[in-house]
Amino acid sequence: MESDSPVQLTRYAATAGCAAKIAQVDLIEALSHLPAAHDPRLIVGHDTGDDAAVYRLTDDLALVETVDIFTPIVDDPFDFGRIAAANALSDVYAMGARPISALSFVAWPIDTLGTATLGTVLSGAAEVCRQAGIVIAGGHSITDKEPKFGLFVTGLVHPDRVVTNAGAQPGDVLVLTKALGTGVLTTAVKRGHLTAQGLSQAVASMTTLNRAAADAMTEVGVHSATDVTGFGLLGHLGGMLRASSKTAGRPIGARLQLDRIPWLDRAVEFAAADVCPGGSRRNLAFAAPNTRFANEIPVHMQLLLADAQTSGGLLIAVQPTKLPELLQALAQREVAYQAVVGEILATDIPGEITVV
Repeated sequence: MESDSPVQLTRYAATAGCAAKIAQVDLIEALSHLPAAHDPRLIVGHDTGDDAAVYRLTDDLALVETVDIFTPIVDDPFDFGRIAAANALSDVYAMGARPISALSFVAWPIDTLGTATLGTVLSGAAEVCRQAGIVIAGGHSITDKEPKFGLFVTGLVHPDRVVTNAGAQPGDVLVLTKALGTGVLTTAVKRGHLTAQGLSQAVASMTTLNRAAADAMTEVGVHSATDVTGFGLLGHLGGMLRASSKTAGRPIGARLQLDRIPWLDRAVEFAAADVCPGGSRRNLAFAAPNTRFANEIPVHMQLLLADAQTSGGLLIAVQPTKLPELLQALAQREVAYQAVVGEILATDIPGEITVV
C-alpha cells in the first residue's frame, strides 16, 4: 500500500526521525539524576543505556519493554508509520526477544494535517506490526504543532537468553546487518537534493524488520548486540563498549575497518557535499574524544560513521569461533548485509574506538 496524500510531513518537523534524539552528552547528564535501580528482578535497567528494559517475571520468563517516538523522516504518511513501527520493534529484537504487543503514541496537529493523514500513518504502523506477528492494542494521543508518532512495545525472552549491549569481549568480531546513510539521504530529500523516489532504497531498509537478524543471532548465541539508530554507528558502538567495560571491570574498545562498512547508494556522495543532519554532527562531537581516525580518513567519512540512523541494523559482537555460523544463519534468512566491520579489543580507555 502507498499513500496518495499530497501532504509533505517533513515540512512540519524541525528534525527528522532518530536525528531528533537528545544528544548523548545531554542524555547522560539528564539520566544521572535518576536513582540507581535496586530491584533484583530488573535484569536490564537504564544504567547501561541498553535498547530496552528487561524485567524477570519467573525463572523462565522475562518482560522486555521499550518505547520509541520521533518526528516524520519521510513525507509519505504510510511509510512514516512503517518506519516508526520497525524502528520501535528493533529495540526488542536487539535484546534477543520476541515482541508480543504494542501501544501507539501520537502527537498530531489535527487542524493542519487532519485525521485522514493520521489514519494513514496508523495503517502503515499496523502493517509492519502484522509482519511482526503482533497488533497495536491501543495507545495515547495529544495535539501538537509538530507531528510525532511511535510505539511502546512489549516483548518476552528467557532470562538466560537476554542479549545486552554489555557483553562484548576482547577478540569478538563485529557484524553489521544494514547499510548506513539514512540520516544523510533523508536530509538530502529535505533540502531538495534528492527526490522521494531516490530514497526508495533507504525506505526499504528502514521498513525492514530486524527479526531475521535477531533470529540468527539468538540461534547461534552471541556475546552482545545493539541496534544502530539515532546516535550513529560510533555512538552505539561506544555505548556497547562502555557498558561492556563496566560489566567486565576492565577497559574494552574496538577497531573498525572503514572499507568493510556498507553504505546506502549516494550516501558518501551527499556527505562529501556536506549534506548532513545536525544530529550526526552532534554525534561526532560526542564520539570524537574517544575515537582515533587514521590520517587518511576525511571528515565527511567521519561524519558518516556518526550519521544519525533511523531503523538501522543490528551491530553484533560474536566470538570468532561462531562467526561462520552466524554469517551462515544470516544468509539463510536472507538478511541483506552480513558485514564484518571490526573487532573488540582490550584497551586503556573504556569505549575507545580506532577507525582504520
